[in-house]
Amino acid sequence: MAEFRYQGINVSGRPVQGILNAGSMKEAKRRAGEIAANKHFRVTALQKRATFAYKVRKGTEKPVQGEQKAFSKEDVEKALGRMGYQIIRVQRKLLDFRMKPPFNDIVLFIRLSADLLREKLPYEEVLQMMMADIQSTSLKESIREIQQDIKAGKDGEEVFGKQERALGRFAAHMLGVASKSGNMVEIYETTAKYLERNQQFKKDLKSALIMPAVTMAAMLGAVAFYVGSIFPKTAEMFVKQGIDLSKQAPMTAKTLVLSEFLQNNVLYCLLVPLVLGGIVFRFVRSPRGRLFVDRLMFRIPVIGSLFHKMSIEIFSRVFNALYSGSGENMEPIRIGAEACQNKYMEERIKTVALPMMLKDGRGLVEALEATGVFTDTAISRYRSGAETGTIRKTALQLAEYYERDTSYRMKSVIDFIQMMIAMIMMIIMIALTVVSSETATIKLT
Repeated sequence: MAEFRYQGINVSGRPVQGILNAGSMKEAKRRAGEIAANKHFRVTALQKRATFAYKVRKGTEKPVQGEQKAFSKEDVEKALGRMGYQIIRVQRKLLDFRMKPPFNDIVLFIRLSADLLREKLPYEEVLQMMMADIQSTSLKESIREIQQDIKAGKDGEEVFGKQERALGRFAAHMLGVASKSGNMVEIYETTAKYLERNQQFKKDLKSALIMPAVTMAAMLGAVAFYVGSIFPKTAEMFVKQGIDLSKQAPMTAKTLVLSEFLQNNVLYCLLVPLVLGGIVFRFVRSPRGRLFVDRLMFRIPVIGSLFHKMSIEIFSRVFNALYSGSGENMEPIRIGAEACQNKYMEERIKTVALPMMLKDGRGLVEALEATGVFTDTAISRYRSGAETGTIRKTALQLAEYYERDTSYRMKSVIDFIQMMIAMIMMIIMIALTVVSSETATIKLT
């Protein structure tokens, strides 16, 4: 999120100034308005922190160029002037954007930070070492800002919340929580583990679905071209001679009907899938559509159970890292629900489990069971942990178990999908062979 500085005048005529974080200028205006209403002042200016390029000289020395983040050009000029520099040029960069750091660099930063923290190094030294060793320029800039904000005494969640775009929403939130907890090492390790597992799962899922989907699309395209363009030229010769194909070659006759339909409705055959695809895409992108799709996701044959167990694994891993006692488990449950990557599961936990625990005083296991999104194995393990007082350890054991289970099953899923694709291709090839063979057996009269 970006930083914004608001300025205003209160009812007694005194100037008011403050800084807030927001994702956009519109959101910043709304938040500044809320602050002004609560503190009774009028907003006169709202400035976004930007990057300014400068060129300065000190005495007769060679001019120096550099960049500085500030809310205005005047702030940069004043700061450089106080340092004894003669201003040559200060101007705001037109293209002031930062590339998202590579995923591997983010994971490396988090995992190495966990290792160094385990060695009892001060966090400031950890950041200094990371800034020296990380290759990504954008990530270095983020680490530098984190270091500066921590030195300025800012709240940990605010510090890392500003880096949400660079680190990702979940990672930024977890590192912010870690900065105020007593188990930074464990939370950092859990965050790195989550990012690695999430990336590996997506990679495996792509290999399981994308290549077969591309293969099927290419196959169907080739068949459509054959049926709609090449096949009719052969079959129409028999039609012109008055041969009744429905008796001698029934499959050829049906294929010819399909070919005529494709030729006569080629525009509809192209537009209808595009329109339907656009409608489905828009629905899936909506909050209601996302909820519906994520609920349906768990019921998909073969891969549905993988999505389900992966979500429970992530929830359990985050819960293990943040849980600190039976009286302080609301926040770990909420964060675990948001991290599980399934909106339906998140919604059920937030609207069923948390209200049951807060309003009705129900236990954790009973509340999780009432959501209907946890497997019998997961509920059994959590109940066992609750009875023995080892629920935190049990959550980690469940996460590790489902990690191994989904990893093994993913290999089987990939093999199964590849086998199904091979069978479909074989059926299509057999059908084309039978149609071609029929044309060779037709008797001319």
